[in-house]
Amino acid sequence: MPLKPEARAIVELASAAFPKLGTEVLDAAEARRLLAARPAAVVEPIPVGRVEERTVPGPDGAPEVRVRIYWPADAEPGLPVVVFCHGGGFTICSVDSHDQFCRTMTNGIGAIVVSVDYRQAPEHRFPAAAEDAYAVVRWAADHAAQLGGDPARIAVAGDSSGGNLAAVTTLMARERGGPALAHQLLIYPMLDPSCDTASYRDNAEGYFTTAAHLRWYWEQYLGPDGDGDHPYAAPPRAADLSGLPPAHVLTAEFDPLRDEGEAYAARLRAAGVPTEMIRYDGEFHGFVSMADHLPDAERAAAVAFSAVRRAFGSEE
Repeated sequence: MPLKPEARAIVELASAAFPKLGTEVLDAAEARRLLAARPAAVVEPIPVGRVEERTVPGPDGAPEVRVRIYWPADAEPGLPVVVFCHGGGFTICSVDSHDQFCRTMTNGIGAIVVSVDYRQAPEHRFPAAAEDAYAVVRWAADHAAQLGGDPARIAVAGDSSGGNLAAVTTLMARERGGPALAHQLLIYPMLDPSCDTASYRDNAEGYFTTAAHLRWYWEQYLGPDGDGDHPYAAPPRAADLSGLPPAHVLTAEFDPLRDEGEAYAARLRAAGVPTEMIRYDGEFHGFVSMADHLPDAERAAAVAFSAVRRAFGSEE
């Protein structure tokens, strides 16, 4: 099906305001400056029970990691915990850009959400972001009870490059002795630096996030000497995906990343990992964060949050 009309309108507006990364804009600091200079939309924060800023210990020898923690309204002790990694190609965006989505998530799942402000590329290249994400997962599991959470019910989630980090933390947790994770929510995850699939070719331009953007993001993250074959950079490179937590993988039809997300879901299933995979036809990369404008965004979030609740045993 074609891009839905309401999605097309948003794609055209968003594309006009977004820097031409990888073609005209090649410097990350300049990209961030251009994005910060855009007029900020005035949005009333979605009410939640409580929001708190903290810093938690980073990986060995690294700085502390800033996190933003959300509690749902009427929170009771023993809530599940979701560690969330924001998208932005490892290079842009922040806990602020994804604040509304995290508020939606804490209410929609009924969980404590810990949003990770990981180090960004190119100033901090692979594996900095992945190690920061895993350090926060370890911290969240170790301190869940202090937060009012249940250390036996920890999940990871992320969109785009954050979906990469969520997937990577499940590999790290499996290989480094924990923590045990209940679920992984991968929202149009950015997984494969080869950037060579049919969806990359079919959706290279015209759908907001372009193939040039994504190749530039990978260049920032890996640098000229980065190991793009390491499973902690590219989870599909892992030889064995067995023993990972159940997954919900969400893709969009008009997204260069569509095929790699769906291929990863297929590999998880083949490895015996319970996996739901849903493609949203007529939609584009980034649509899930636009629930105020796109009916599919609200529906996709509701379906994904339901999957997480079921993994936590919070829903039949």
